[in-house]
Amino acid sequence: MKTPKPESVILQTLLDAEPGVVSGAALAKELGMSRVAVWQHMEKLREQGFQFEALHAKGYRLVGRPATLNPALIDAYRRADRAPGVVHVLDEVDSTNDEALRRLSNGDPTPFVILARRQTKGRGRFGRVWHSESGNLYATFAFRPEVEPARMQTFTLWMGVNICELIAKFCRTDPGVKWPNDILFEGRKAGGMLTEARMDADRIRDLVFGIGLNLTPPDGGWPAELAERAISIGEYTRQPVDPNRFAAALTGRVFAAYQKFVDGDYADEFADLWNRHDLLRGRNITLLQGNRTVTGVAKGIDDEGSLLLKPAEGPVERFRAGEVTIEKKK
Repeated sequence: MKTPKPESVILQTLLDAEPGVVSGAALAKELGMSRVAVWQHMEKLREQGFQFEALHAKGYRLVGRPATLNPALIDAYRRADRAPGVVHVLDEVDSTNDEALRRLSNGDPTPFVILARRQTKGRGRFGRVWHSESGNLYATFAFRPEVEPARMQTFTLWMGVNICELIAKFCRTDPGVKWPNDILFEGRKAGGMLTEARMDADRIRDLVFGIGLNLTPPDGGWPAELAERAISIGEYTRQPVDPNRFAAALTGRVFAAYQKFVDGDYADEFADLWNRHDLLRGRNITLLQGNRTVTGVAKGIDDEGSLLLKPAEGPVERFRAGEVTIEKKK
């Protein structure tokens, strides 16, 4: 792991001591610098929205932190968990997927993740616009897997159930995956995933995995066209979500899931997690694929991640792609 910045070390030390205090002398020793230099770094943190309580002859206590993504705080949480990879936090970007692809083209080492507070041209599948205002989490993870394209059939699904598992444990709630790339709470969309790849001959060269998650509703509420279909994790759980702690946990989970995937050590866990978070199995659905529409009962997925659909008449069919609508219960 790269050498941590002084601000991250200060934050991790104070976080580890909560609700206790840490002396200025201890911080200076940990950082190998003078107490004046420590104070200067703490001033930089104050400018970012951190608040510290100074207790005479005792030390410092962290009493307030930013409500938006903060690279030093994310780094501090990640250092505590020994998470791999490099994190880049941006105020605004056109698209985290596009930024990751640009950095891959420039030769940036992997793995890394792009986190953004806002996207100006966020997109989903088929180039659709993704509502990407401030307050939510937009992330893209970048890898160079050097694996055969055929191995990637279940990649997005595997990542999806890992993210659902993280949300379930982090927020004590019950999200589900709607095949192939949506994360829902009771029929309303809280997140979407987009995987893109570049290939050389028969190998995946560059791979980016993007995830947009609604942590809180937009300041002015959801746009009219999304009001009945979108939801945030905070709305559903009626509890605020700490974006920095969640982002740190997300990066750790995704990087670990990726390693299991490329090692081929995930099949049994994938089956268990898919059965736990699959929203479609046993439901009446309609699938649109090109000009064809098929209605029937979802029967899970096969080993290659294809959706199994039993029409009213005829045998079970397999679909590698398509748009799914869940039929409303009568």
